[in-house]
Amino acid sequence: MSSSRRSGGPASGRGDRPIRAEALLDLANDIASLHTLADQLDALVKVICREVGSERATLFVHDAKTKELFGRVTEADRCHEIRLADTEGIVGHVFHDGRSLIVNDAYADARFNAAIDDQTGFRTQGIICAPVRTPRGDLIGVTQALNSVRRKFSDRDLRILEAINLQVSTYLQSTLLHETMRRSRAQEAELLGIVTDVSTEIQLEPLLRKIMETIQSMLGCERATLFLNDERTRELYNEVSLDGATIRFPNHVGLAGAVFTSGKSINIPHAYADLRFNPAFDRTTSYFTRSMLCVPVINKRGKIIGVTQVLNKRGRPFDAEDEQRLRAFSAQITMGLENARLFEDVQDLKNYAESMLESMSNGVVTFDGHGRFVRCNASAQRLLSHVLGGAAGTRADEVFNGPNAWIAAKIARVEETRTSDVTVDAELTVGDDKLSVNATVVPLTSTKGDSLGSMLLLDDISAEKRVKATMSRYMDPLVADRLLAKGQEILGGQSRVASVLFSDVRDFTTLTEELGAQGTVQLLNEYFTVMVDCIAREGGMLDKFIGDAIMAVFGTPLRHEDDEDRSVRAAITMMTELAAFNRARGAEGQKPVRAGIGIATDTIVSGNIGSPRRMDYTVIGDGVNLAARLESACKHYGTDILVSGTTHTKLRGGYRTRLVDRVVVKGKTEPVDLFEVLDHHTEETFPRMDELLPRFAQGLADYRAARFDRALDAFADGQRVCPADGLTAVYVERCRRLAEQPPDDWRGVWVLASK
Repeated sequence: MSSSRRSGGPASGRGDRPIRAEALLDLANDIASLHTLADQLDALVKVICREVGSERATLFVHDAKTKELFGRVTEADRCHEIRLADTEGIVGHVFHDGRSLIVNDAYADARFNAAIDDQTGFRTQGIICAPVRTPRGDLIGVTQALNSVRRKFSDRDLRILEAINLQVSTYLQSTLLHETMRRSRAQEAELLGIVTDVSTEIQLEPLLRKIMETIQSMLGCERATLFLNDERTRELYNEVSLDGATIRFPNHVGLAGAVFTSGKSINIPHAYADLRFNPAFDRTTSYFTRSMLCVPVINKRGKIIGVTQVLNKRGRPFDAEDEQRLRAFSAQITMGLENARLFEDVQDLKNYAESMLESMSNGVVTFDGHGRFVRCNASAQRLLSHVLGGAAGTRADEVFNGPNAWIAAKIARVEETRTSDVTVDAELTVGDDKLSVNATVVPLTSTKGDSLGSMLLLDDISAEKRVKATMSRYMDPLVADRLLAKGQEILGGQSRVASVLFSDVRDFTTLTEELGAQGTVQLLNEYFTVMVDCIAREGGMLDKFIGDAIMAVFGTPLRHEDDEDRSVRAAITMMTELAAFNRARGAEGQKPVRAGIGIATDTIVSGNIGSPRRMDYTVIGDGVNLAARLESACKHYGTDILVSGTTHTKLRGGYRTRLVDRVVVKGKTEPVDLFEVLDHHTEETFPRMDELLPRFAQGLADYRAARFDRALDAFADGQRVCPADGLTAVYVERCRRLAEQPPDDWRGVWVLASK
């Protein structure tokens, strides 16, 4: 049985159990003497249980921000808080309906929410509920009593409950307002304290870690992430993560990207019910996201510099107050972030400057505005060890005196005139040694133009540097370095295995006729610049230019374990860069430049060769001649890069190659295997390569076995697949002739009569 009626005033005293006025008065006095909402709720529910005669009683107070009813449940002299939506169950019905209600069979009433019984283990039989109103009639909550000790609740019980509500509502409203103000002040104080703590941190990584820890504590969430925008890559990234996971993604992707691009917050109370949520991250990290809040981080100039994201507020979804607090905190931390970033940039700049200073081969000594020694780099310490000693803080004329007084005079002159001074090939006395140095003194000036002192730069051009500078004019600087280390050994001649690379421009005579003298020189300078850079990047030594040809060596004077690979990589890069070079020429209406490359690995002799009037460091030997022949053979076979079998065998890396032929080159008697390197080709320059190569390999196998008809069929099939392949065309013609006139003694070797 259930019944309901509108709220009325206190009962008039009729019936079997009159309302006790003294109990109401005592209750009002008790409530008035308590200052916290928790204490008032505690006292109130106990009085309700006693006066109404119920097993349990609860006063639910409405939380307008979360749209929840929260209160305290009394059970065996123990209280605990319960929260539910303000539309849930019989309590939610009474709150929205505004009328009291008696339900003596809870499970027979459709409005009853049995889930709470399942959670608590309590069996609800009867319920009475009455709304709590302020003197102005505003609803602020609901009181509820469960299970009458007299088996059923009566109208008298309900009127007692209403009377209690009326008596205490004023005090409850006052306490609620006080609690709201106190909580607001506490939050403001907490935010101020947090911002103060964060603002005092200047190291970026500890600052970011402190920010995330603070957000987690402040909002009571499981995870917090600060994504900063990388303007260079246009990505959002977390520089520090509390769980160690590093995330980086485009700054327009996902919910964080939407917040960053729009500047508007996103609050998702139930992540998997929102189509904007991408569960891919959860699957990757094995994390389950329930609720999410994202707000933009905006600096004082109004620029969005990142996004703050929090996940899974404990106990409930994020509300408007959480969003407001997170936005306020995000706004406050921008200054700390920018200060930390500025400090990091300054520190990086300082470290960079110090590293650069220490790595300089020149000696650097600095003096303050009063001419006192400040510091020096490692090179200056080595150069001036006998002069500097313990000179920190001493004047320049005390550091440099006697035969070195000319340096102190120049420092004083620069301090006075604020202009630089350069002295070339001067003598510096260091102990018993006399060094030749280039000395430069420059003034140091602040951004405001104030004098900071001066800096002395010393370049030791004594014996070793002078020899190197002289030798570098006619040989590669690498050779000069080795000579300084090993003396005449390297110049006297060495025999070692090396890879020689020859490159030559095709149809160069035609180009020169069209370009004229000045155009030819300009073209060669541009072409050689591109090609030589490719060789240098792989550690090769440019041996010489021979007209439009280039000769380079890999393996001398410095030997590497992978010189063969270096030579092949250089050739691939040369062809790739040549294609880009030709695209630029084509855009200007100029003809492309074509070239061929040959590489051979063999024992060669290197040394300083020439006459007393002119000598060059170069290499000679069969490997040099073979590389030149292979470069020339590129024209015969229609290929770009040919390498010898020896080079191919020694390669350590994986390259796309095909066996071209076994030949006897001009001037040699022993056959050599030739391989074509194909890695520089694209689908445009070598279409359907993967289809052609098996057909070509089959044709070559039949060709070597003297099955010329079968070889011709295979090569012809390959030519249909890729008509532009010059090497296949060579074999089609060769097999056609050999099939018509088979040779008497066939060894699968072809003789190249031309150079």
